[in-house]
Amino acid sequence: MVKPPTSRSTVPAPGRLGLVEPTAPEELQRLGWNDADSVELLWALSRAANADLALRTLARLADSLGDEGWAELDAALRADKGLRGRLFGLFGASSAFGDHVVANPAGWRLLEGSLDLPDKHTFTARMLDSVGGYPEPGGRVGRLLYRAEITGPAAVAALRTAYRDQLMIIAAADLAATVENEPVLPYLEAGALLADLADAALTAALAVAVSTVVPDEPCPIHLAVIAMGKCGARELNYVSDVDVVFVAEPADARASRIAGEMMRIGTSAFFEVDAALRPEGKRGELVRTLESHIAYYNRWAKTWEFQALLKARPMAGDFDLGRRYVEALSPMVWTASEREDFVPEVQAMRRRVEDLVPAELQERELKLGRGSIRDVEFAVQLLQLVHGRVDESLRVPNTVEALGALADGGYIGRDDAANLRASYEFLRLLEHRLQLQRLKRTHTLPPADDREALRWLARASHMRADGRKDALGVLESEIKRNSSRVRKLHAKLFYRPLLESVSKLDKEAVRLSPDAAVRQLAALGYSAPSHALDHLTALSGGASRKARIQAMLLPQLLEYLADTVDPDAGLLAYRRLSDALYDTVWFLRVLRDEPAVAERLMTVLGSSAYVSDLLVKSPEVLRLYADGPTGPRLLEPNPPEVARALVASSSRYGDPARAILAARSLRRAELARIASADILGMLDVPQVCEALSTVWAGVLEAALTAVIRASESSRGPAPARIAVIGMGRLGGAELGYGSDADVLFVCEPHADADDTDAVKWATTVAEQVRKFLGAPSTDPPLEVDLNLRPEGRSGPLVRTLTSYEAYYTQWAEVWEVQALLRAHAVAGDPDLGTRFLRMIDKVRYPEGGLSQEAVREIRRIKARVDSERLPRGADPATHTKLGRGGLADIEWTVQLLQLQHAHHIEALHNTSTLETLDAIGAAELISAGDVELLRDAWITATSARNALVLVRGKRTDQLPGPGRLLTAVARVTGWQGEDASEYLDHYLRVTRRARAVVERVFGA
Repeated sequence: MVKPPTSRSTVPAPGRLGLVEPTAPEELQRLGWNDADSVELLWALSRAANADLALRTLARLADSLGDEGWAELDAALRADKGLRGRLFGLFGASSAFGDHVVANPAGWRLLEGSLDLPDKHTFTARMLDSVGGYPEPGGRVGRLLYRAEITGPAAVAALRTAYRDQLMIIAAADLAATVENEPVLPYLEAGALLADLADAALTAALAVAVSTVVPDEPCPIHLAVIAMGKCGARELNYVSDVDVVFVAEPADARASRIAGEMMRIGTSAFFEVDAALRPEGKRGELVRTLESHIAYYNRWAKTWEFQALLKARPMAGDFDLGRRYVEALSPMVWTASEREDFVPEVQAMRRRVEDLVPAELQERELKLGRGSIRDVEFAVQLLQLVHGRVDESLRVPNTVEALGALADGGYIGRDDAANLRASYEFLRLLEHRLQLQRLKRTHTLPPADDREALRWLARASHMRADGRKDALGVLESEIKRNSSRVRKLHAKLFYRPLLESVSKLDKEAVRLSPDAAVRQLAALGYSAPSHALDHLTALSGGASRKARIQAMLLPQLLEYLADTVDPDAGLLAYRRLSDALYDTVWFLRVLRDEPAVAERLMTVLGSSAYVSDLLVKSPEVLRLYADGPTGPRLLEPNPPEVARALVASSSRYGDPARAILAARSLRRAELARIASADILGMLDVPQVCEALSTVWAGVLEAALTAVIRASESSRGPAPARIAVIGMGRLGGAELGYGSDADVLFVCEPHADADDTDAVKWATTVAEQVRKFLGAPSTDPPLEVDLNLRPEGRSGPLVRTLTSYEAYYTQWAEVWEVQALLRAHAVAGDPDLGTRFLRMIDKVRYPEGGLSQEAVREIRRIKARVDSERLPRGADPATHTKLGRGGLADIEWTVQLLQLQHAHHIEALHNTSTLETLDAIGAAELISAGDVELLRDAWITATSARNALVLVRGKRTDQLPGPGRLLTAVARVTGWQGEDASEYLDHYLRVTRRARAVVERVFGA
């Protein structure tokens, strides 16, 4: 028997409506929405961002209204689609507004009807009415000062309710389109309405403050409240601090009390009222006269304070005084870009903002992270400040309107402006929705694993499925797309118009005038903008394929350069490198296809004259700037293997000059690799020193082998064996970029050779090695220093092992014994080198330690070095080698302890300063704290000394005073702070503490 078909219910089940809470069926029944007449309501409810939240709030509201009140609202919802969209949209997106309406159930009436959004006058009247506000008796036109009949806690409560009512009207209009086919509230209009409401709210708060402070007499104060920041630009958020500045005539104690009371009331009733943008910030007077403001900005204000003034406008109080404030200070805004510190201050401010965001929140932070709201605002404001000096059309405070003005003026492309506006408004929309949820100040997206929160955000933001992705998928892809687009804003806004101006590749593109291009380059940190423009012309001008690729690459490359201390030098170096590699096919391809290579290269070129020169001659190192399967390829070469390859490469040539040229070439490439990795923070100080020392040892080995081989080919077998003993920093594997190689040459005649002939031959070899390596070259110097040999400069260049033993046993002075502490075999015959070291062990680690007379002699020599060796005019506090707490101080102290204790502590038989310090600490010769202070000072001074060479491209030991050079040095050392003076203070503090240890230990 066939059953008759059953009719399907026309009332959708809760699950089909997206209602998942178990209480939903009961709540629908309580509202009377479970019949066919309610289907339209139910489907509208399902479109709310959180249908369960909206339903729960409606049920609570029904309880508050009672049967009669709910029946009225129910009828209105069925008849008025606009009310339905506004109320369902509001309740589904904001639990805070749901709570507000439930607490004030008649409030729903504010949302019914056609809902004409209030203007500023209406907002002001409603806010003043809530506290019985009326004009100050006897007030003149333009003063706009009011009094309130209600004060104290009652006023705060009344203002809070009135403000929340008006804010609800804006939010409901903003959210209605997510539920019903209601007009979308444009971003500009929403921001302007919120700012107008803030103005009205603070006007009412000021009325209460006047009645509180001056209750019984006419107010004698002319007080203007100036809106700053987003409120000043009329692009306010739903929940935001409102930045204000106060101007008063007179600016006395009573004026300060009125301003303070207004801030207290405003903060209690509406939003945080923040006066930190006033002169001198939170340390400055809360209220100043107009004359005092003008004096401060003329004399003391910093760049960021002028940037803040860009958005200043009168918002409450005496509008005449407020207008005079803006008229007096606005002209100063447009001369800020001419200030000497304009560029570094703007860049430092942006970096500080980014540094405030924890790494784990970078991708979720809408306001301050990379590709964020602040990126757009900073870029737009910088372009306004640069070009607004000569183009008054750019003098608008609103970010979106400023973007339009920049496009109209030809400073950015119209497509770029439109795309940035769309991305900016999208990010601000998400910010608004997140804040509406609980009326809390937030700019952070939900975590990626909180799918429900993200799904709510997608629906509240009116995301809709696109056929391939659901609403959440669309939201996630839009966030990525817009953040990525904003990340490129600097390249697009700042550099593309510059490149189009010189390359002329696109006839429709925006082109800056020469003057505008120079202004823009100057604002981006170029101290010689005209020369920079010439470089851009040379690189991207013309119609060749390489020029087109350069024009494509340069915007991003220039942005990377802008983050370096010396973009001028970096751009010049890039041009030189491009010219040197003009005929290669791989160079531009690597930069195009490997973003990491491009960023690293620009960082290095804008930081180091030393590496820039090396790369022009060894461009193959650029291939190592890429990432390999295990990390940066700059770290893949093993220094000992490189040294062996260096020797092997030179051995292919019979001519020693050509052999050493080959060794020089490999050394040059290895120096470029090490220095690049150093600048990019991939190597620490000990690793750099060890790598440099290994390269030097390889060069010595290659040179010695080449000279001996040439000698044998022309004169027959060598009459002696030769070993090269590294001394000083070479022996300790602690060479820096500017170090010479201190060495000793030791020989041992073969059994059938005459000793005199053998020594003469070895001396010739040593002289040739020194001559070939020291030959003039554009590479970093290869000076071989033999001054630590017995008898110094007056002694023979080479001695036999026996001669060295006789000398050190009978004649060695204390300083020569001290020098032997760092002796280490680095090249030549390894067996001879080892026997030399064993021979000197009994000299440098004397049985019984050092005599008191020898200790006094070492102290005397050190005192003489301190007084005589420091160069004339050098600052002993900041000389990295011979200054107080510098390298010499630490090394002499370590070596004295070695001489005193190495005879009974074998761990002190070490040529490395840092490793010996560890042994000193382990043996408890000095405290662990003192060891750490000495270690810290040695690393700090070595790092600074290396950075000086990298930045300047030549040897120097003296840290400069505050300025661009010190900033560059600090950056290369890895200093994270913005202010290089802080780095200098850090250096002085570290070395001062180390010097105290030196004086206590060395002088004990």
